[in-house]
Amino acid sequence: MKVLVLNCGSSSLKYQLFDMEIEQPMAKGLVERIGIDGSRIKHTKVGIDSVTKNVDIANHKVAIKHVLEELLDEKVGVIKSLDEITAVGHRVVHGGEKFACSVMIDKDVIDALEECVPLAPLHNPANLMGIEAMVDVLPDVPQVGVFDTAFHQTMPDYAYMYGVPYHYYETYRVRRYGFHGTSHYYVANRAASIMGKPVEDLKIVTCHLGNGSSISAVDGGKSVDTSMGFTPVPGVIMGTRCGDLDPLLITFLAEQDGIDPKAMSHILNKESGILGISGVSSDLRDVEEAAEKGNDRAGLAEKMLCYGIRKYIGAYAAAMGGIDAIVFTAGIGENSIPTRAKVCQGLEFLGAEIDLEKNNVRGKETFISTDGSKVKIMVIPTNEELVIARDTKKIVSETK
Repeated sequence: MKVLVLNCGSSSLKYQLFDMEIEQPMAKGLVERIGIDGSRIKHTKVGIDSVTKNVDIANHKVAIKHVLEELLDEKVGVIKSLDEITAVGHRVVHGGEKFACSVMIDKDVIDALEECVPLAPLHNPANLMGIEAMVDVLPDVPQVGVFDTAFHQTMPDYAYMYGVPYHYYETYRVRRYGFHGTSHYYVANRAASIMGKPVEDLKIVTCHLGNGSSISAVDGGKSVDTSMGFTPVPGVIMGTRCGDLDPLLITFLAEQDGIDPKAMSHILNKESGILGISGVSSDLRDVEEAAEKGNDRAGLAEKMLCYGIRKYIGAYAAAMGGIDAIVFTAGIGENSIPTRAKVCQGLEFLGAEIDLEKNNVRGKETFISTDGSKVKIMVIPTNEELVIARDTKKIVSETK
């Protein structure tokens, strides 16, 4: 079985084609600047160099046609006919309360996703465009939706509810949803496998740290709490997102500077976090470099990030009544040696002891805790695309 995995943004489309007999990607790529001047597609056949083509790509339907052409190409392609594509798996950011697991996409599902657009106005419309475009191009191929929010639907109500009048939940479904669920699910289960224990027997804190970051408490294989909320803004500070703050600070700033809601949303999403504090960059690598050279604001941003992560780890250990493992994943989690070290310094009281020599690693699946550490500390590269491909294969197989 060959499964095509799509991750559609408003002006981009990431893709991978998996051979599910061996669970390995055959090809992958990125279409950028869809509907914008300078659009291009970068395609990689696994095992050979990437090829970049500058082409006019007016919309997602055109983008998908280019993706299929690359997959069929004599030199860089990996299939001889579109009939070889058994199914398509779509990453969908927000499923609201309607979807606690991956589902076969039909008209009812598309209608439900459209109802979720107000919950994720920046992401769900793009996801829907990708689904609709693929249905137009390959109408007879099964489509499956895999939701970032689904893994967190196991949170208890006392963890996901906010302390606002209850009718806001009843009317607008205002609650904590959480994101990066596919990643948290993958690394938690992978950690259990590496430890040689059933995930049902473990209490794990998973740290998905990148330009967007979230921490999750995974108890017995189920998400019981997570740092992101109704939107992806809360939690630790991120590349350009503010993280946790006093909600009345927003009204204070709006009144002081005359900022309207749209402008305030832009500030909190695009001008805050590591960029806003450091004044250097939203990329932690640049901030770490500046901090090493004595930039105090860069050093402050770095300290705020590490402190925030450490605080969530401690809180989630308390929420679960214990902790067996801490997992670092995503761009920062997999690659920032200093961040992992600084986060773990001070967690010895939990029984979590980092080995600084083992920690000197990037992008590799490994233990970085000392041999005597009661709590295992691990680096596990995430693989959300593989989870999407696996779910797609499972659902399509079950419906045949």
